[in-house]
Amino acid sequence: AAVRAAIARRGPLPFEEVVDLALYHPEGGFYAVAGHAGRDGDFLTSPEVGPLFGAVVARALDAWWRAAGEPHPFVVVEAGAGPGSLARSVLAARPACSGSLRYVLVERSAAQRARHAERFSLESAVAAFVADPEVGDDDDPSPSSPDGPIVISRPDLPRLSGPAVVLANELLDNLPFGLLERRADGWAEVRVDATPAGLVERLVPLPAGPAVDAPVGGRVPRQRAAADWLRDARALAGRGGRVVAVDYASTTEEMATRPWTEWVRTYRRHARGAGVLEALGEQDITCEVAVDQLGVAPTADRSQADWLSAHGIGELVDAARQAWRDGAAVGDLAAIRARSTVSEGEALRDPSGLGAFRVLEWET
Repeated sequence: AAVRAAIARRGPLPFEEVVDLALYHPEGGFYAVAGHAGRDGDFLTSPEVGPLFGAVVARALDAWWRAAGEPHPFVVVEAGAGPGSLARSVLAARPACSGSLRYVLVERSAAQRARHAERFSLESAVAAFVADPEVGDDDDPSPSSPDGPIVISRPDLPRLSGPAVVLANELLDNLPFGLLERRADGWAEVRVDATPAGLVERLVPLPAGPAVDAPVGGRVPRQRAAADWLRDARALAGRGGRVVAVDYASTTEEMATRPWTEWVRTYRRHARGAGVLEALGEQDITCEVAVDQLGVAPTADRSQADWLSAHGIGELVDAARQAWRDGAAVGDLAAIRARSTVSEGEALRDPSGLGAFRVLEWET
């Protein structure tokens, strides 16, 4: 209804506006109503597989904290935090940086954000380490700020006066994106119109299209929202900080050679959903990330499997495997948890599944 109303006022809508409404409309958007990750949700992300992913992230945070000279406070901002599954696993791992840790959960969806209060003891006095808009940008974090971990929940990226780590797990693929199509006479923008029978595509000529060698009929995404997010995230990270994004990733040129329904996907209840313009608000919409459109090349780009290995997942899995061997005959809870950790390690590094995600890092 919201899409049709906007079309009635303004004519055919850019594709990214339809995606934005479908996912984040406050009354009917997928994430505003019922959509979420988890075994009881619509899709499974790495933090939802179990606590192992968060335990490895905790090891990475410790490494970055020590490399920075063990700052206090040590600010970590998780963008697109959903219900807080990753944060819960990170904190449960009891990283060495816990006493200095300020963990900021950023989640646009009010429904998802409401779950933060159920999972964490949230701190409201953010002025100790996050600049409050009413106070001003010149307020520095107090060097005598209290011990952590302190958890904050907010709907948007904060403003900081010092370096920070910004994490984003499967966020960029959920940001609104446009669609462009190569025609015989040049590029066209895909817009969305309304008919009595449903929503349909309309092609609008685009004077200046991307410099991509694409076949006639080939499509590519236009990911301005992702580029804008990275710009803001790098500014937030500040000098000496870093941005880490885990997601589906490709290039514009590579995507132009594939059917667009391969890199634009919908999900509902752990299965592929309907067409992207169908069942708006009832299914997730994702788009692979064209890294070349992000504006700044990452400092590092590797598979999730390689990133997890670099931060010690092998040690954790080996220890769990030994614990399982030692306790399998007894079958106590510790042994069962260890066996689960081994299974998680296999799933997180599976090259045909989660292990194929890319981890993009920008050191600032």
